[in-house]
Amino acid sequence: MASLNKAMLIGNLGKDPVNKNVGSTNVCEFSIATTEKWKDKAGQKQEKTEWHNIKAWGKTGEICAQYLKKGSSVYVEGRIGQETWEKDGVKHYKTVITVDKMVMLGSKDGNAAPRDSAPSEAAPPIDDDSIPF
Repeated sequence: MASLNKAMLIGNLGKDPVNKNVGSTNVCEFSIATTEKWKDKAGQKQEKTEWHNIKAWGKTGEICAQYLKKGSSVYVEGRIGQETWEKDGVKHYKTVITVDKMVMLGSKDGNAAPRDSAPSEAAPPIDDDSIPF
């Protein structure tokens, strides 16, 4: 039987990323918020924000640490995992998305960041002249 573990998120960073070295490997950790908006039965606007823990390793992590900041808008694609640790006899759990691909979309203030962490996979920018219809 086949299986698939993939998360795709677009959101904004809640704070600046934290860059660490784990042995000889770089890891960048940050969290992003995704917000769902809707109107309830009474017509009132509702909003729910979910926070997602993100880890980017290696070169992608270096790019995240260099270019992302609080408020940056980002697309993240990766695998869902769970970290477990014990502190003071209490077991703790944290769900983490491990990045396979990351695309910087800009920031809340409209300043665009570099486009993609994987230049070999990056698509050229699309403008009105390149659309055939």
